[in-house]
Amino acid sequence: MYDRFNRKINYLRISVTDRCNLRCVYCMPAEGVPLMPHNHILSFEEIVDFTKNAVADGVDKVRITGGEPLVRHDIVELVKKLAAIEGIKDLSMTTNGTLLPKYAKQLKDAGLMRVNISLDSINPQRFREITRVGNLEDVLAGIAAAKEAKLFPIKINCVIKKSNLEPDAVSVAEFCAANQLEIRYIHEMDLESGSFSKVEGGDGGNCKNCNRLRLTANGDVMPCLFSEIAFNVRKLGTKQSIEQSLKYKPRSGTSNHSGRFNSIGG
Repeated sequence: MYDRFNRKINYLRISVTDRCNLRCVYCMPAEGVPLMPHNHILSFEEIVDFTKNAVADGVDKVRITGGEPLVRHDIVELVKKLAAIEGIKDLSMTTNGTLLPKYAKQLKDAGLMRVNISLDSINPQRFREITRVGNLEDVLAGIAAAKEAKLFPIKINCVIKKSNLEPDAVSVAEFCAANQLEIRYIHEMDLESGSFSKVEGGDGGNCKNCNRLRLTANGDVMPCLFSEIAFNVRKLGTKQSIEQSLKYKPRSGTSNHSGRFNSIGG
């Protein structure tokens, strides 16, 4: 399927929860954010139905995000249901990695192909400062579990402020090189100011070639992260929400004063 600017849209990012077990400084304030009522969050059946329709329209790449997707109850069962949809060529997940020691093998067995793991520092103190509550050893154990489960390629998402030559970024790159991991640098973004740039080592942030739609935890289909345009699948139905998202997908991102990273999925 194509949007009005003739960009081929084949990538669906699904936020399955707005909850997270970390409190990263660039994602939310120290006191946290208001959470969605549970009855606002899409059921697995609704997510699978939407995804089937999106795949029938041309989506072949699906990524599960959050919040932290592994805090969603029975997440392995959702992965299994999504993996069974014929036509998905790439089924992946973005996670902070802390729960992968428990879930990595189960996810692989269910049909997950690969993971992106967030890691902004390999200094335990700095990691704690960035995540406010996180333990670096939990993430390192998660990376090891992903390797053992063969969730390849394992990509590391490293958030930077200005440059990949920042001390934390350099140390993460050295860690990745020593452990056969791919690194992607994501410049710190701000939805309200419209501050974003192209992901170094990835395709995100390149509006000219954007191929994405986003399904948020509460059912909003968003054609652009940096826009408040959204079409709720519960109100409009799957077919119309997809059609409207393609019709109104903007040429480029601007700003978003109502969205939050924890519910859209970045």
